[in-house]
Amino acid sequence: MLILLLTTPPGHAGPCEDSIVRVQAQADAAIEKRAGAGGWQKESLDATRNYQPTPRSIAASEGKYGRRLQRVLNALDLARAADRAGDVAQCNAQLDKATRALAAAR
Repeated sequence: MLILLLTTPPGHAGPCEDSIVRVQAQADAAIEKRAGAGGWQKESLDATRNYQPTPRSIAASEGKYGRRLQRVLNALDLARAADRAGDVAQCNAQLDKATRALAAAR
């Protein structure tokens, strides 16, 4: 067991990771706020099967507002991909896009 711990390479956070985490937290808070504002709704089939909702599935259920939040989540996905590829300019461009979409969703 100790050998596995010593031979496992450390995780690598890309240059945009801190910004991605910050914008993701803002998106999660916006989704949570919106989900709590809608009141009670009929329970979905997935809920009755004990599937846990994701930020994306919650956003998808929120209509027009949710489509805006999905744009935020899509931009964050692209920012993560750019970050993994080491493309800082593209990562920052996607983070800017996510931030603007988040502002429009409020």
